[in-house]
Amino acid sequence: MASITPKLTVDAVIILNRKIVLIQRKNPPFQGKFALPGGFVELGETVEEAVSREVLEETGLIIEIVKLLGVYSEPSRDPRGHTVSIVYLAMGTGVPKAATDAEEVCLFDLQEMPEMAFDHNRIIENARGDIYGILSGM
Repeated sequence: MASITPKLTVDAVIILNRKIVLIQRKNPPFQGKFALPGGFVELGETVEEAVSREVLEETGLIIEIVKLLGVYSEPSRDPRGHTVSIVYLAMGTGVPKAATDAEEVCLFDLQEMPEMAFDHNRIIENARGDIYGILSGM
């Protein structure tokens, strides 16, 4: 009998032009809400490959991972079921262009973050120190 385990996802807090990159979700859950770019890890890929692929697919941006921000595993964080997300801080390059699951790609000042899907506001709050550290060095 196969065991049931949480699904594995990745998310990225991306700094581009001194702002944070968010997508507006095209699909449920949280359709129309802003979220960090990310998605499910596919079989055969590393989490680093997954986050780079998801960001490119959703935003058109290439990222350079700066650091692992954390692992978010609250069972109720995703209404579709228990997911565990590995979250990275990254620097983005390129021109943002919405695709796949993203209706739109937007850049926000850290002080003006909108209400977001899932637990993404909490992730940003936890990452503030790291983000300010990068922005102060730019």
